[in-house]
Formats: sequence, structure tokens, C-alpha cells
Amino acid sequence: MPPILTTKLPFTLPLLTRLRGYGPVLALFLLCVAGGLLNPDFATLDNLMNVLTRTAFIGIIAVGMTFVIVSGGIDLSVGSMAALIAGAMIVLMNAAAGAAQPVSPLVTVLLGVALALLLGGALGGAHGLLVTRGRIEPFIVTLGTLGIFRATLTWLSDGGALTLESGVADVYSPVYYQNVLGVPVPVWIFLLVAAGGAVILNRTAFGAHVQAIGSNEQVARYAAIRVDRVKVWTYLLLGVCVAIATILYVPRLGSATPTTGILWELEAIAAVVVGGTSLKGGSGRILGTVVGAILLSVIGNIVNLTSIISVHLNAAVQGVVIIAVAFMQRGRR
Repeated sequence: MPPILTTKLPFTLPLLTRLRGYGPVLALFLLCVAGGLLNPDFATLDNLMNVLTRTAFIGIIAVGMTFVIVSGGIDLSVGSMAALIAGAMIVLMNAAAGAAQPVSPLVTVLLGVALALLLGGALGGAHGLLVTRGRIEPFIVTLGTLGIFRATLTWLSDGGALTLESGVADVYSPVYYQNVLGVPVPVWIFLLVAAGGAVILNRTAFGAHVQAIGSNEQVARYAAIRVDRVKVWTYLLLGVCVAIATILYVPRLGSATPTTGILWELEAIAAVVVGGTSLKGGSGRILGTVVGAILLSVIGNIVNLTSIISVHLNAAVQGVVIIAVAFMQRGRR
């Protein structure tokens, strides 16, 4: 019998895996080149800053979503959660500003920020408890709360808009409109959240546990990992990220309506998946999520600038992207 050839291929599986990780970066680069060729206004500094500012809200949420998806979960309620948090902030800040002994606008804003963080953490933690203690699938839990949160905001606003009192809005608006070293504040916050998320996911025991649970939950339990606690913390972390994004978003328009945050969950999940995180859990990168969020914003920006297709189909384009990426992830773990 002739000897079996065992020549090693030059492109090994680990190398191909590493190259695949650069796919989102390459796609973003090609999109930027295409955008500049289709419309010169795309490459202007003002437009690029607008793209990054728009990315910041979804990107911050997507950082938290990365932890949930890597652990094997999902959250469909983040857009409705953001809307409810925005409404609650405005109600509290207006009440403080209109009290018999009015609170200063700065303190009023700080009260709103504190409420947002507490409410985001509480709602996210509640999701985690329902998933772990209630033994309910995260898809069902968050699909239910999606309706609950938005209905609650609709009740608070009586079906209309909740508008921030003008004196408070004047103090609060720099959080969105102010630049630091030429870069909008929301972009700086996004970078800080992303950097913190990357450190937590890749450099801490908690991050290792999140990935272990997503890879094989039963094995993680055998390894004495406190699976339920870790899962609760991933949802709580996502809730805080939603709160941070909302804190940055409210001063943009100074209002909250029943349509605030519509489809944010689609954009956040798409950013995570496009960035290379497996929907099956177990692996993911914050850097990939950041690139995915920027890539989706660039797609929307190109659509707006070029009118290649109707701007009303932007969400449809994002839907096609996430389906295509999920299709390519078949069999991946």
C-alpha cells in the first residue's frame, strides 16, 4: 500500500479563522471607499462625525448585547427599554424643575442620570432573574417585556410626547452637542464603554465565565462556575449600557415618544453578529461589535446620501445583512 500523503496545507484552520476575523474591517473599508466614490460629501469630517455620533447610541447597547449573546442569551427589548428609561427621566426631571422649591438644573439632570442607571440595571437584572430563576427562554422573556416597556411609556405620555422643560434642556444639551478635542461627547463615551467591555470580556474571570457558559453551559456548571449569577450580571450589564445610551440620546431631541428606540434591538443585534460574534454563543469580540456598529451606520449614511434605494428601506437593508451573516455562520460554534 502506498504511503498516505500528510503534507500540511499552508493555510491552516487557525490562520483562516484569524483572517475571517478581519472580514468586518475589510467590509467597512470597502464601504467607505464606495461611499466616497458615490458622493464626495460622504468623506467630509462633519459627515464622518455624524456617522460616529449616530453609531454611539447603538454601539453602546451593542457592547452590552455582546455579553448576553456570548453567554447564549438574547434581548429583544432594548429599544423599548430605552424608550421607557427616556420617559422616566423626563418625568422626573420635569417634576424636579417644577417643584415648589425647584432643584437647580444641574442637580435635576444628575437626578435623571441616576434614575436612568438604576432603572436600566433593575430592568436588565429582572430579565436575568426571569431567565435563570424562572427558567423561561430569553427570547420569550424579552419579547414580552418589549411590549410591556413600550406600553408603559405610551401610558406615561398619554400616547403623545414627553418633552423636557426648556431650562433643564439647556443645561443637558451639551451632553449630546458638545465636542471635546473636536470629537462629540457621545463618541468619547462609546469608546470608553467599548474599551471597558473589551477588558471585562477578554481580561477578567467574569469574561472567561461568560464565554465558557456560551460554549457549553453544562460543562461550565461542572467547572463550578456560578452560571445563573453570571447570566444575571450579563443582562444587568446590558441594562446599564441601554441606560448610558439613553442618557446620551435624550438631550438630542429633549423628548420621548412611543416610537423612541424603534428597531434599536435589530440594530444592536445586527452590530454584534456582523462583528463576528456567534449567535450560538461562546465566542465574540467587542472590537468586532464596534466595527459592526460603524459598518451598519455607514450603510445607512450611504443610503441617505445617494438615494440608491429609499431611506425607508434602511431597516430592510440591515435585516438582509443580519440574515446573510447568520447564514454564513451556519455550523459555527
